[in-house]
Amino acid sequence: MIDNIKKFLNEEQDPKAIEKITSKLNDLLMKNEEIGYIAVQKKPAITVFPDSIVVTNKRIIICQPKNMGLSMNFTDFTWDEIEGTFMKENILGSEFSFSTKTQIQVSIDYIPKIQARKISTYAKEQLDLLKNPVVNPVVSEEEKIQIPEYVPEEIVEEVETEEVVNYAEIMPAVTNYAEPVVENTATSTEKPSSELTQDELFAKLQNYKKLLDNGLILQGEYDAFKKEILSLM
Repeated sequence: MIDNIKKFLNEEQDPKAIEKITSKLNDLLMKNEEIGYIAVQKKPAITVFPDSIVVTNKRIIICQPKNMGLSMNFTDFTWDEIEGTFMKENILGSEFSFSTKTQIQVSIDYIPKIQARKISTYAKEQLDLLKNPVVNPVVSEEEKIQIPEYVPEEIVEEVETEEVVNYAEIMPAVTNYAEPVVENTATSTEKPSSELTQDELFAKLQNYKKLLDNGLILQGEYDAFKKEILSLM
């Protein structure tokens, strides 16, 4: 049941007519259908049972009382059935009409001018929305995978720096405290620690520090390597 009818009385619509319409529209409204505006006929003479036009986000509904107002005749047209809407202002009120794609002409006269303007504007907005629907772009899962993620420049630089480290020379040191083992091959260029220069010893100490920072050796192992190298410097 539609409880609040005040929002449909903005332009001096007949409260009794609005109450009758809204009380009967409850069973007619579809899922997600909302009333946008109600215009009520107002003839020069006293009109006990005026006709009304209801526009919703889904259709136009013509409401015509019958049987002395005891019942209501509803005729509805969905927006995709409607070809166009028209409004003509006369001396006494306005005439609102529309045509359907099946050549049906519907017209209601003596609609107060401001109500006719409001209902005409609402109708044109719905028809424009039907012709130019708002479509939200849908990105498939494959497209999401192909979209490269933004990587901050400082992180890239850090990764590139770590990749330069020659782990092949110092990885054997993880297993014991002895000097890193180097295979005695013709291609090996590793020299004993005692023959290394000061710069080479410092570089080796830095490599051990990187292993510690990356969790590849324990603090005790690092301390032992550090003590040994410092004794040679």
